[in-house]
Amino acid sequence: MAHQSRLTPLALTLALLATTAGAQQPQQQPSNQPSKKPSAKAAAAADPMAEVRRAAAVSMMTALADEARAFRDPVLSARVQARAADVLWEAEKDRARELFRRAWDAATAADEQFGEQRAREASRRGAPSSRAAGSLRREVLRLAARRDAELGNEFLAQLDEAKKPDAGEATAAASAANAAAASAQSGQPFNPDDPPAAMTQRLNLAQQLLEDGDVERALQFADAALYPVNTFGMHFLNVLREKNPAAADQRFSSLLARAASDPSADANSVSLLSSYPFTPFLYITVRPNGGSHTRQFRGNTKPPQDFNPRLRAAFLNAASQILLRPLPPADQDRSSSGRMGAYVVATRMAPLFEQFMPDKAPAIRARQSQLTQETAGQGGERDPEILTRGIVPEPPGRDRAQEALSRAEGAKDANQRDRFYFEAAMYTLERDPALAREHANKIEDIDTRRQVLAFIAFRLVQDAVRANRGEDALRLASAQELTNMQRVWAYTEVAKLLAKTQPGRAVEALDLATEEAKRLDDASPDRARSLVAVATQLVALDRARAWDLMNEVVKTANALPDYTGEDSELSVRVQFKGGGAMTSNFNATGFDLSGVFAALAREDFDRASALARTLKGEAPRSAATLAVARGALVKEPERAASPGPRP
Repeated sequence: MAHQSRLTPLALTLALLATTAGAQQPQQQPSNQPSKKPSAKAAAAADPMAEVRRAAAVSMMTALADEARAFRDPVLSARVQARAADVLWEAEKDRARELFRRAWDAATAADEQFGEQRAREASRRGAPSSRAAGSLRREVLRLAARRDAELGNEFLAQLDEAKKPDAGEATAAASAANAAAASAQSGQPFNPDDPPAAMTQRLNLAQQLLEDGDVERALQFADAALYPVNTFGMHFLNVLREKNPAAADQRFSSLLARAASDPSADANSVSLLSSYPFTPFLYITVRPNGGSHTRQFRGNTKPPQDFNPRLRAAFLNAASQILLRPLPPADQDRSSSGRMGAYVVATRMAPLFEQFMPDKAPAIRARQSQLTQETAGQGGERDPEILTRGIVPEPPGRDRAQEALSRAEGAKDANQRDRFYFEAAMYTLERDPALAREHANKIEDIDTRRQVLAFIAFRLVQDAVRANRGEDALRLASAQELTNMQRVWAYTEVAKLLAKTQPGRAVEALDLATEEAKRLDDASPDRARSLVAVATQLVALDRARAWDLMNEVVKTANALPDYTGEDSELSVRVQFKGGGAMTSNFNATGFDLSGVFAALAREDFDRASALARTLKGEAPRSAATLAVARGALVKEPERAASPGPRP
């Protein structure tokens, strides 16, 4: 009976459309009258099945959201309700707004239930606790804010726990500034690399909206949290500059003026501000003991070629005002950088003044000399490379790989020597993969050597895929060091590259991927993920095979209680025997159910809907159903920009 009730809206809608079409007879328009632009009704009549699909998708989302309230997993419950609201927004705004509020309540309960556990895990990892709180609510907040700024501010005010929900943008903006002021009043310096939670939450949301392409709404949330100068605010500005240079420059200019007149602005303010004109996507802060914290979000951190010289000069003027202020007695220095940090930043800025503002360079060098003397007797951490990183080009001909090999010769033990061989391999990999493997084979520990060789093999495949070298990637995918999952990813990516130009070779690659997938354990979610990746590419090459393979996907998924349908992350890890590790993670979206179900729904909406219902697990069934409905209810640009928050 439940199955029949779900089909009733489709049948009813189709019947009504058929009745309407039969009752209305087309009328002849006089030939001397100008043709009229087709109305919405005419467009619907031209494609009546689009309205059927739309009505069915609304029914599917409403039913899924109601079903989600009873899910066993409270996190999944909140997440699915929020995503259903996002998909429904254009069709049913009032209903969607109600679902967002319901999802927020569910997310609040889930965060309170699991928040302490996440905070403990973050503490063990050494991560700032402010970013462990409210993670599920932030997912809901991101989707709600993208649809409705007022609702987003209401949720953000509740997440800040500072003001009433109806306080609006002005109060929410004040809460971020008040959080920074409260930090200063407590006697603790403002930490620009771990700002108060109210600021962090706003900037996280703004960054997500910016990456989704919603610049206007991103600015609404970010503006209140850009000052005091902090790492995440500067990263927001650097990304914004790629999308709207004028808006980014305007805000950077405002930050310069505020910092120059603010007695609490310190060397770390200068260091972070310098990222905008000189080292975009490289952010360095320095602690009073000289230890540094570096975040690099892009490989290329070279200065923008089209940067406004006047704005660059404005930065240098502001930087000189901050760096040359009278220093308080050492025992009263409450800045985030302290004397040691001020020395490091002054040393980093000096070459920039010498190049672009030589009249102020002597004063900066004098301050650097003064700080050198004051910190000479201090112990603590020192990182010599941080003094020039990103500012002074490396000497021509410097060979970091050879430096690592030389250090390996003087290593104190095998573990340290293995680390240096690893460094040599990484520095060599891009220019000479064979030599990189030679360095890796010198690693004594068998497990470490195996992991490094696997990292190299997979990196070469990734590089070939990124460079659109399908045949090279196909050859490299057969490397024995790769795991079955990595080969599946490689072969399916090759199929994507070759699908249009060499469909036969693309199918051959998918056959190889299928063989690798079937070598995986039936009881492993990786088997289902791999089959999904193959089916996703088969939709464009052989639809009949894709539908057949999806039956096997469903059978495999239904036998796996832990399969979610969205665990698309792949990782390559090197664990060093003497301690420490290097992990490279990335999202392989082809392993997600949403992609293949969206593609299948475009071909046959009803069949894809029925297939989604055969998934037994709450998580995979929800992911598939959302993907099917999204295709009918969400416009194409929005589908590309907002696939939904990742688990």
